[in-house]
Amino acid sequence: MIHARDLDRLTLEERASLTTGSGLWTTRAIERAGIPELRLTDGPHGVRWEEIPATCFPPAVALGSSWDAGLLVRVGAALGAEAAAFGVHVLLGPGVNIKRSPLCGRNFEYLSEDPHVSGVLGAALIEGVQSTGVAASLKHFAVNNQETNRMQVSAEVDERTLREIYLAAFEYAVKTARPWTVMCSYNRINGEYASQNHWLLTEVLRDEWGYDGMVVSDWGAVGDRVAALRAGLDLEMPATSEAAAALVPAAVRGGDLAEADVDRSARRVLQLADRVTARPPAQPYDDDMKERHHRLAREVAGQCAVLLKNDGVLPLAPAASLAVVGELARTPRYQGAGSSKLVPTRLDDALTELRAVHTPPVPFAAGYRLDGAPDPALVAEARAAAEAADVTVVFLGLPDGEESEGYDRTHLDLPAAQLAAFAAVAETATRVVVVLSAGGVVTTTAFDDRAGAILAGWLLGQAGGGAVADVLTGAVNPSGRLTETIPLRLEDTPSYLNFPGDPDHVRYGEGVFVGYRYHDAVDGPVAYPFGHGLSYTTFAYSDLTVVRRDDTVEVSAVITNTGTRQGSEVPQVYVSAPAADVRRPLRELRAFTKVTLAPGESTTVVFSLGSRDFAYFHPTRRTWTVEEGTALIFVGASSRDLRLSGEVKLEGNAPESRLTPDSSLAEWMATPGGRAVLSREMQPPAGSGLPPSRFLSDHYVKTVGSVPLSRLARIPGAYLDLTTLAALADEANG
Repeated sequence: MIHARDLDRLTLEERASLTTGSGLWTTRAIERAGIPELRLTDGPHGVRWEEIPATCFPPAVALGSSWDAGLLVRVGAALGAEAAAFGVHVLLGPGVNIKRSPLCGRNFEYLSEDPHVSGVLGAALIEGVQSTGVAASLKHFAVNNQETNRMQVSAEVDERTLREIYLAAFEYAVKTARPWTVMCSYNRINGEYASQNHWLLTEVLRDEWGYDGMVVSDWGAVGDRVAALRAGLDLEMPATSEAAAALVPAAVRGGDLAEADVDRSARRVLQLADRVTARPPAQPYDDDMKERHHRLAREVAGQCAVLLKNDGVLPLAPAASLAVVGELARTPRYQGAGSSKLVPTRLDDALTELRAVHTPPVPFAAGYRLDGAPDPALVAEARAAAEAADVTVVFLGLPDGEESEGYDRTHLDLPAAQLAAFAAVAETATRVVVVLSAGGVVTTTAFDDRAGAILAGWLLGQAGGGAVADVLTGAVNPSGRLTETIPLRLEDTPSYLNFPGDPDHVRYGEGVFVGYRYHDAVDGPVAYPFGHGLSYTTFAYSDLTVVRRDDTVEVSAVITNTGTRQGSEVPQVYVSAPAADVRRPLRELRAFTKVTLAPGESTTVVFSLGSRDFAYFHPTRRTWTVEEGTALIFVGASSRDLRLSGEVKLEGNAPESRLTPDSSLAEWMATPGGRAVLSREMQPPAGSGLPPSRFLSDHYVKTVGSVPLSRLARIPGAYLDLTTLAALADEANG
């Protein structure tokens, strides 16, 4: 086999052929050189290969809610093992795009509204997958936050917002987990398609972040092969026509494309081949692997469900008279729709699993039809079942057609037919538990005040039915936490007026104020805040210490299980940085961990924060900047449940501002040197009897302070000489 180092043994046509696929899911082989085809396939939560049944793990919407990097490493390793067994070389995932709006149809494939959560958990999945010798593909790079017109829309985003929110998760995952491939997105970014965006694919990804893997296109994302190669895209997928394939050699011979650009990309494809063909022999995909992975899927799903509310009705009493209402209890919604949809090896439903573990008989009423059509008879059956039960578990959620890759949602409401069934149940004397199944956020106001408990089950994969039964009965203590805010109304979300934008452009007008960053900044009411989640036990936070050690700040706290059950808590560290030249969020998540404690047990959690955790991306200096001052550190259980607080003084790294003739009057007057120079110079001619320049007064500094000194000097009464301003600036700067 020809390796990356032997590229010169291939013809130009052969090297160019390596940069495009040979079919829908394979790269081009070169038999004479011993270069094999590589198989790529979808796989954020399961291996989708030729309709072969594979384990359907919980999608990213649920995995994110686990807040457990170690757990996601295990999921990634299982995904990699199945991919290797199928002969797959590249698994197309994880997706770490930010949940800018709860309406995004593909939110079920993404981890969080927060880039730190997305980066840490995305890196964990990559680590697990690649530990098996299968390449992960970090996607969709970048700013793919809607499905509406995704092939053409231009995301108009300022660089600070890009750096702090939409690129940060990719940066963390690239630097930490070193994915062997990165997939570019369909959309344009500030007018330039991601597939041919040199700034994105080369200047940022490679030159700044040090990425050394291969960049592959999303399927059909390339419009101009030559421009894409020049920008830093290495592999176009899927296959192109022979005429299109001939464009690259022709462009080289015609001088429109450097041969070095072709060689660079071909070498990266061969490097990927070297990496994935060096893996150990695959484990057999047999009944033992399927059973092990199904058990893992159930364990993981149990750690992902988020208990939003509980008045004590959960966990279910073993002898309680129980009824189950809702078609979703027996016909589960367990994965999203689109390119990631796969055939599971088996499928558990919550109704069967509850009946298997709850001793008294469990009657069932469908309550509604999944197509949403009203059915009064089903509603009446639901009411009758609830009237005979102490507790009724009502399963609600979004049917398949409500959310999918390819289009966005238009509202956050549950189907009216489902809410009618819930209302009928709530009118009885039964205690009501709601279990939600959805790939994205839904509003809870229609049932929140009448439900004793609400369990957000998200989409929990093929073993989700068993996991829900485990949580409801207390076999598993819930430990999931929200990685996205649940708003009271769609109108309360920060992107409401800018989503999905105009036909060809979407303006990210909310800037860095995405998700909880916005809600907390305006102190707006929400249904459930970012980071929230309940347990069947309780936890206390104490003994916060914040110590600065050279370039890091060490934060530690003691977490104690004060309840009667073993449980897991997710301590979260938020930073409120010093005031800056730009408006910053009130506080931002900078670290988290998950700890499991027995009743009465305590542990000390320790976090190390670096300078980047206090920095913002300065829009004019175009660099990460830490301001001098006092930063506040909070440790708590959600962005609005902050149990401990401390502070640390920062030296800052912001360069000292230098005055120039074009600096404003206010800038000159804000520095001691500038004020002293102007107070001396802005004086009338000697003997004129006139007062000092009016522009020295506080009133004029306030009203015309934005005027550059070079323009102010032209105004009568400023008493400034244009020819001396540069020298005066040097003097003021010391």
